[in-house]
Amino acid sequence: QVQLVESGGGLVQPGGSLRLSCAASGSIFSINTMGWYRQVPGKERELVATITSDGSTNYANSVKGRFTISRDNAKNTVYLQMNSLKPEDTAVYYCNADYIRFKAFGGRREGTSWGQGTQVTVSS
Repeated sequence: QVQLVESGGGLVQPGGSLRLSCAASGSIFSINTMGWYRQVPGKERELVATITSDGSTNYANSVKGRFTISRDNAKNTVYLQMNSLKPEDTAVYYCNADYIRFKAFGGRREGTSWGQGTQVTVSS
């Protein structure tokens, strides 16, 4: 399996910034798309941003111009720089990765993993 561990959440005032990190570990052959999603209680999980292995990015309209997704392929890590934060950005943020991993007895298998989530609270 491939595990994702997130860090960087917390409490920030409106207009402030936070940087989330998500590191993947395990029997990884390659990681394709990595992304960030968020969820508030009572609502469905929504896409925030994704980035492919060659650096192509996609953002939700609500975060365009304020958030930047990036990745370090050598470290199997994805980042989310969040600037000009608003109270409506408050949510649990989850990391996701689509990967190909090595199987225990040879071969490879595609899969997807989610991180445990990190809370981001924007409040004065």
